[in-house]
Amino acid sequence: MKKLLFILIIAAGYLLPGCQKPEKEVYLFSYFKNNGEDGLHLAYSYDGLSWTALKNDSSFLTPTAGFDKLMRDPCITIGPDGQFHMVWTCSWKERGIGYASSPDLINWSEQKYVMVMEKEDSAQNCWAPEIMFDDVLQKYIIYWATTIPGHFPETENMGDYNHRIYYTTTSDFETFSDTQLLYDQGFNVIDASIIKTNGEYVMFLKDETRNPPQKNIRVATATSVTGPYTRPSEPITGDYWAEGPTPLQIGNKWYVYFDKYMEHSMGAVASKDLKNWTDVSGQVKFPDGTRHGTAFKVPEKALEKLLKE
Repeated sequence: MKKLLFILIIAAGYLLPGCQKPEKEVYLFSYFKNNGEDGLHLAYSYDGLSWTALKNDSSFLTPTAGFDKLMRDPCITIGPDGQFHMVWTCSWKERGIGYASSPDLINWSEQKYVMVMEKEDSAQNCWAPEIMFDDVLQKYIIYWATTIPGHFPETENMGDYNHRIYYTTTSDFETFSDTQLLYDQGFNVIDASIIKTNGEYVMFLKDETRNPPQKNIRVATATSVTGPYTRPSEPITGDYWAEGPTPLQIGNKWYVYFDKYMEHSMGAVASKDLKNWTDVSGQVKFPDGTRHGTAFKVPEKALEKLLKE
């Protein structure tokens, strides 16, 4: 009798406020297709390897921000407010980025054009912005790659662009801090993506050096989200050109997905310690035409709503 009573108490505990069984999480991937003209695409996965397009691989949000009105490199994060916050590349040659928010990835706020390089008249672009909420700053940090002619003369004549990573912070998406340099280690760098784990910030980045060509993904670390970050590691990707890294932790393993853009396919590497990496590109499957974006976790109920679209 006592055993039965104990079982009933445990079962009832799942029904009490604050005692519910944790909801299952699933994985989403935000991406663009072609040049980003039609907007935001989403795919889902239960294992992080096989990804299925949502909404018949049609757009969830048509771009309106900026002059060119593109939606490339869509990066989505879930804030402490429970909202989804997204930034993206809205042009090849503008000094701003796009921003919008949503409670469910279906209904979106009015799109904003944020002039993050407003004070740099000669800035040539703002590419691949990413966003995360930092629990130390208690603010969102947005970071991206920009070329400003004359700022880094040592690598000025090695290609059309000479990128470094810059950042701004905000708490309300109405006011933004002055733009500052985030990553410069003496080479052309784009496509930064930052995670925080075990109190350390880990940045995945693309070495964009053209001569001799690198075009690979490397890793740098810091004790603060705004740096300083270390020199980059050796490449964690293989003998192919890769860009747009996005990390995702599944169990005790980290995956970094990226765009094998010369091969028109997606790839991935995996690691348990963020130091030793194995190429698992042959194990991942994405919707045809997927270009790089962001992998992130959501409650299963969020996916259920998306599947109805």
